[in-house]
Amino acid sequence: MKIVKMETFRVPPRWLFLRIETDEGIVGWGEPIVEGRAETVAAAVAEVSDLLIGTDPRRIEDHWQVLAKGGFYRGGPVLSSALAGIDQALWDIKGKALGVPVYELLGGPVRDRVRVYRWLGGATASELTDSAHQAVAEGYDAVKLNASDQLRHLDTPAAVRGIVARLTALREAVGWDVDIAVDFHGRLSTGMARRTLPLVEPLLPLFVEEPVLPEFSRDLAPLAAATAVPLATGERLYSRWDFRDVLPTGIAVAQPDLSHAGGISEVRRIAAMAEAYDVALAPHCPLGPIAFAASLHIDFATPNFLIQEQSLALHAPYDNPLLSHLVDPAAFHYADGHVTPPPGPGLGIEIDEEAVRRAASEGHRWRNQIWRHGDGSFAEW
Repeated sequence: MKIVKMETFRVPPRWLFLRIETDEGIVGWGEPIVEGRAETVAAAVAEVSDLLIGTDPRRIEDHWQVLAKGGFYRGGPVLSSALAGIDQALWDIKGKALGVPVYELLGGPVRDRVRVYRWLGGATASELTDSAHQAVAEGYDAVKLNASDQLRHLDTPAAVRGIVARLTALREAVGWDVDIAVDFHGRLSTGMARRTLPLVEPLLPLFVEEPVLPEFSRDLAPLAAATAVPLATGERLYSRWDFRDVLPTGIAVAQPDLSHAGGISEVRRIAAMAEAYDVALAPHCPLGPIAFAASLHIDFATPNFLIQEQSLALHAPYDNPLLSHLVDPAAFHYADGHVTPPPGPGLGIEIDEEAVRRAASEGHRWRNQIWRHGDGSFAEW
């Protein structure tokens, strides 16, 4: 079996899909993307395709080593994300060639279903609680929200109390049987995190995600020691080497992204490293169906898995395209806040290629927001 063709597709709202075709008619799909840099990652995939066309796609580990290390300059979000999508597609091909789901190739399932959480949309406390009530009505027992808008390096007491009030209102709305995960998006400075997290402790969040920027991840130990709130980080870390200095800091949850951190192959290794530090795995995935499927295969085969992010109802519960590019949307079977294994071989989903090509003809130029403080200076989004 040989790789004969590689194509990328910019699919709205902000995705990049990769199609790898073989001379035996087996096609694998991956999702290499840096949100807001789709064109750049597509160019990186095209550049490394020279190393893949004409080769056997089943030599996944050898391809991973060459693509990750064969260039003098390595790593970083763009190259690691290009590699991640390619890796997903190669696992998809191998599973299809053998007629088995990818999780079987990873040692088989260690659970029968995967717990997922739903993002909450809304700018006000009442909108958030309405969204939470909807999520609970749909069977979810875990939700996640952004805890704040932009924050200054050391913001006012009112800003801190506003965060606490927002989370308190949500906790009162859903009760104690629902887990609440809190995402700060790196908007807290270390000083603000030390001030804020102890006030959040009584609300017992499942975890607090990215309390500080990834640049300071290796310095999380004092923060972890100063709070009982479980800390989570990792969506902006791209390899096991990036996680090497973070896992011993006392974080509770590692959050590598299957489309950023080297794909299935590398996240599998990160998960094993995390287990040695008693750190749970909760893959980051606010992306499309291919990245979600790849994440699920890791989840089913990983003992220290905690919970899975997914983009169904991501801030737009009534207009979400996660399932619109699948031949069978029921491949992701949701019930009681859990998802069962995708039924087919490989990644277990069948991509509607016609729908993808139609969407890609429209394309996208998604960019994240740029925020500024009241004085005009840049603010973390």
